[in-house]
Amino acid sequence: MSLVRWNPIRELQEMNNAMDRFFDDPLTRRFFREEREHLWRMPMDAYMTEDAIVIKMELPGVNKDDVNITLENGVLTISGEMRPREESREYSVQERFHGRFERVLSIGSPVNISKAEAVFENGVLTLTLPKTEEVKPRKIAIKSK
Repeated sequence: MSLVRWNPIRELQEMNNAMDRFFDDPLTRRFFREEREHLWRMPMDAYMTEDAIVIKMELPGVNKDDVNITLENGVLTISGEMRPREESREYSVQERFHGRFERVLSIGSPVNISKAEAVFENGVLTLTLPKTEEVKPRKIAIKSK
C-alpha cells in the first residue's frame, strides 16, 4: 500500500496557472474586453403581479431623454447612454461608469403595450407592462351537484 500526500499549495498553483491560460486565450480576452469596454448592464429587478409585469432599473446620472425602450416580438430592450463627465479633468480616482448600456429581456406573457407606463424618478426607471386580459388569472367557481 502506498501513501499519497495531498499538497494544497500545488493544487492552488495549478488552478492559478489554468486561470492564467484561460484569460490569456485570445478569444476569452476579446470577449471580456468587448463586454467591459462597449456595453454595460445596469442593475434591475423584475417581478409579476396579477395585472402587470414590473421592471425597475437603476440609472443614476442618466437623463431620461438618453433612454430607449422597445418591445418587439416579446423581446423588451432597454438601452441608452450615460454621458461622460468633464473630460478636461485629470482624475485621481474614476470609478463611476459612463458609456452605453443595454438590457434585453424575453417577456413570456402577452402585454398591452398601449397601456404600458414608464416613470423615471430619482434615478430609477419603473416600467409597468399591463398583461392582456387573456392571460390574467381568473377564479373558477366550483358548482355543487
